[in-house]
Amino acid sequence: MKKLHYLLVFFFLGLATKAQIVADATSKDSLVNVKDESMNYQDQTLDDLSWHGRRFKVTAGAFFPTNNTEVEVGSNNGNFGNLIDFEKDLGFNKNTVSFTAAFEWRISRRSRLGTEYFYLKRTASKTLEKEIEFGDNVYPVDARVAAFMNNEIVRVTYGYAIISKPKYEIGALIGAHVLLGDVGLRLEANTQEAEYRDNFDFTAPLPDLGIWGEFVLGKKVGLYANINYFAIKINDIDGRLLSYNLSILYNVYKNFSITAGYTGLNIRVDTEKERLNGFFKWGYNGPTLAATYAFGGHVKFYKH
Repeated sequence: MKKLHYLLVFFFLGLATKAQIVADATSKDSLVNVKDESMNYQDQTLDDLSWHGRRFKVTAGAFFPTNNTEVEVGSNNGNFGNLIDFEKDLGFNKNTVSFTAAFEWRISRRSRLGTEYFYLKRTASKTLEKEIEFGDNVYPVDARVAAFMNNEIVRVTYGYAIISKPKYEIGALIGAHVLLGDVGLRLEANTQEAEYRDNFDFTAPLPDLGIWGEFVLGKKVGLYANINYFAIKINDIDGRLLSYNLSILYNVYKNFSITAGYTGLNIRVDTEKERLNGFFKWGYNGPTLAATYAFGGHVKFYKH
């Protein structure tokens, strides 16, 4: 009986030991499987985000800015010129609609190149309520004048992701806004002999430095933000700028998305040209609405 007792004890001890070994092995295998499945799930999830991390991205849409414009143009001898508020003094509408477009190329996981284009053409006609000196002419009170302001902005940027994760990126930005401006004023008279006009055009390359961030908020939703600033004097052009952008992306179908955001830019340019000196201050901010198409292969993100 005692021998039988010992045999049962050894049998259950052996069974328990074997069960523990099997349990440990099963637990380790389960953890490995869970980890592999989790990583595969993350990979599949990222691949499902057709709008995120693609090599190329094209955006085009409309911008609805509110403008504030001040211009002063005088002759080189300093005898002419006074500050003109284009919205208040010349009757320009503050609220306008313009076209904007952008292209981005992701060179690698951390590096990207981008270009942007913005165009705005504005005209106005008003009977002057104050005397205006512009260029070589004086426009008297009660005179009927026509004015125009055409602006084009071409921007080139290079961005580097200091932090690069599958669901978010934060980096530095270096680039340049090239502002092509043309402003003019014309006296409208009943006779051709009495009509005279002045215009002032310039090209101002304004470099900028900034920071940016891109975040995946959901399977179909993303967030992008950037802010940039710089001031520089190049030859006869002295300029400074501050720009910012915040936009939300919603993936509509496969590679197509829509973005809605808020953009602002404040520029000041002082320039000297033959015959004319000019001061140009222009600020705009407002909502944007655009369509985005992403294509090319996915950038490979590291999860650690």
